[in-house]
Amino acid sequence: MDIFLAFGMLVLLIAIGMWVHFAVAGAALFYIWLVKGFAGFNAIGIVSWGSANSFTLAAIPLFVLMAEILLGSGLSARLYNGVAPFMRRLPGGLLHTNIAGSGIFAAISGGSAPTAAAMSTVAIPELAKRGYDRRLVVGSLAAGGTLGILIPPSITMIIYATFTDTSIARLFAAGLIPGILLALCYMAYIMIRVSLRPELAPKSTEKASAGQLVAALFDILPFLLLITIVLGSIYGGYATPTEAGAVGTLGVILIAAIYRRLTLRLVTDALTRTVIMSGNILFIVFVSMIFAYVTALSGAGEGLVAMLQEANISRTSFLLIVVVIFAILGCFMEGLGMIAIIVPVIFPALVALDVDPIWFGVFVVILVELGQLTPPLGIILFVVKSAADDVKIQDVVRGTMPFFGIILLFLLLMMAFPQIALFLPSVTIG
Repeated sequence: MDIFLAFGMLVLLIAIGMWVHFAVAGAALFYIWLVKGFAGFNAIGIVSWGSANSFTLAAIPLFVLMAEILLGSGLSARLYNGVAPFMRRLPGGLLHTNIAGSGIFAAISGGSAPTAAAMSTVAIPELAKRGYDRRLVVGSLAAGGTLGILIPPSITMIIYATFTDTSIARLFAAGLIPGILLALCYMAYIMIRVSLRPELAPKSTEKASAGQLVAALFDILPFLLLITIVLGSIYGGYATPTEAGAVGTLGVILIAAIYRRLTLRLVTDALTRTVIMSGNILFIVFVSMIFAYVTALSGAGEGLVAMLQEANISRTSFLLIVVVIFAILGCFMEGLGMIAIIVPVIFPALVALDVDPIWFGVFVVILVELGQLTPPLGIILFVVKSAADDVKIQDVVRGTMPFFGIILLFLLLMMAFPQIALFLPSVTIG
């Protein structure tokens, strides 16, 4: 009953317009009072230190800084233009560049919002001039943006690992194949849709010469090299994610310098935005750690396990219930908040049902992708809408719905074939 009251308080605070961070903090303090009274507040200092004293969480500002330097330097446009010649002859043309470019940028940025912003600012004006269907353009950009938290490195996976004490390296390895497969599913849908309705994407008659393809490849090569160094060092056991983030940040600075985009103003602006965004992320982690602490103290997880055993609920049924919960909460909560609040509660039940925590980490990240595309508060919807003044939020929502359905189907595929996520960690990390 205590946890239901705490969640009720959380929903009420969000409903009246309180920021999610403070709503979680208020609900956590209320939960502590319900369980232990005012004496329970004595543990807040220890919990606060435990949440802040984390080498793992130090990776977050490093990956954020990588993304901010790429965004501020305009190198995302060079990446987009480098991918375009290889994609424009496919059915759907430059729409595939939205997906492929997002996938490559995701492997550097670690977040969905920077990925969606980087690709949208370049793609929307370019595809509008060429007569592409507006809804399909913005839908593909929103869907591509969600790859930012699935294709490693992923800030969301780092948060999940913090709350579940799982290996970040294994999580990163587990997310790679699902991220690539999901991107291919998006591209397959675009091909089918455009084949049925060719007017949605004008067929390109441009044929890139060998010289143009080589030039485009050199535009992409620095990014691919950086991705290989960052992820390869993690998978090979040569560096922790935090150390790899530091190397990646230096690599991005070097790329910006090579292309003569590195300025003092760029660095200071990127650092300022990094501090703001990292503070936002780490604050939600801090208050959620308090919520997780009192959840463990109250025995809510063990109570959930007992309830599932009494009801004889299967693993598949439980996972489908989790999908529904995340889909509903995605309407009014950000992804990190959902992970930080829900995962500590249900994690004992996952262990009891013999659900692999690495597989579930990827599953949860895909659920967060759903939340980012769920109106009315899906963050990616507004990121794409803000990229161009003439884009309406209604167009973004309608354009995104088919991709929303693809993500749901992909979740079912993950449940049927868990090796999609577990194969790569088993062969690269063991």
